[in-house]
Amino acid sequence: MPHVALLGDSIFDNAAYTDGGPAVIQQLRDILSSGWRATLAAEDGATTANVASQLAKLPHDVDRLVLSVGGNDALQQAEILNIPVANGAQGLQLIGNAVSGFEAAYRAALRPCLEVDPRMVVCTVYWGNFEPDFARVAKMAIAPFNDAIIRAATEFNLTVVELRLVCDSPADYANAIEPSSIGGEKIAAAVMRALTLDPAVMHGARIIA
Repeated sequence: MPHVALLGDSIFDNAAYTDGGPAVIQQLRDILSSGWRATLAAEDGATTANVASQLAKLPHDVDRLVLSVGGNDALQQAEILNIPVANGAQGLQLIGNAVSGFEAAYRAALRPCLEVDPRMVVCTVYWGNFEPDFARVAKMAIAPFNDAIIRAATEFNLTVVELRLVCDSPADYANAIEPSSIGGEKIAAAVMRALTLDPAVMHGARIIA
């Protein structure tokens, strides 16, 4: 009997933001194939540094993993957007340094997960629901973090849920950065599609949206 665990942050642990509506874990349980079970291990506010402790608390029979983490890591680096620079190259260097640290932390978080589920699913970081001027900056700033996630997924032949395409409407967000029940339903459906891909026809990474 497959048992899937959701690891990471409030993309999955969004009950506090649904205004009484169902959270992602319940929405996933509602559509899981017969015989499947789902456990929520993700925690609101978590970063890559918290994934190992989430993994350690899982029931022993968990054999499928879905990881959505990185948004809070990126938020912790948001102050670099306000650092004065002499030219564009310096700005890119600041972002590049931040992403290098994130990629190392992401891969460190991924490694023990792969021992549990070598076919695990990972999610990109979505754009959020910011006001238009900041949204343009956020999209550019988050792109290299997602590139690091997709690069790791490609190396390990993992399936990727592309949340930038899944949550594509203001109604998908409860605020600037948290998924609403509407967005959560779309996330759960994309996760379900990723989990049920036929491994016999998979060659390399797959992108689900």
